[in-house]
Amino acid sequence: MRISLTVLALAAALCAPALAQSTPAPAPANYPNGGTPEQAPFVTPYGPPITADRAQRVAAAVMAEAAKHPSWQFNIAVVDPNGDLVYFYRMPNAQIASTTIAINKAYTAARFRRETRVFYNAMEGGHPYVATLDPRLTASPGGIPLVENGHIIGAVGCSGGTGDMDWTVCTAGAASLGR
Repeated sequence: MRISLTVLALAAALCAPALAQSTPAPAPANYPNGGTPEQAPFVTPYGPPITADRAQRVAAAVMAEAAKHPSWQFNIAVVDPNGDLVYFYRMPNAQIASTTIAINKAYTAARFRRETRVFYNAMEGGHPYVATLDPRLTASPGGIPLVENGHIIGAVGCSGGTGDMDWTVCTAGAASLGR
């Protein structure tokens, strides 16, 4: 039985990637457990939920920041630690499509205990698995957890501008808790 050179070349091409995988890359030096960090990230505990009155004040801080830029209009959502809507406001002329996006940014920030920019960076860095974590996960800047006394009491989500615009106004809302 005769094997053609084409078949041998094809077999070699298919097997080459498997043969090239000799040893895994070494673990980062700062992880003594072979790539597993000692401290888990994003472990801020959940606290009592934000009240509607306080959520409205967070939204007012977002609107005050947006007012510094006359062409900026946003949808603003404030949720409790579970990601359930507590307060929502759509500024005049804000993009209607951004309503759901703002709510889902707040939901993502509260449920996952981190800014939505973390998911954006992961997706941009070539990790599309992030999209499989939750159907409502929104990987775009502009969702920020609301932290008080070391506990997450909710999150604010803003949408209507670029991701950086959304983040800028949301940061003002999150910072208003300390006032």
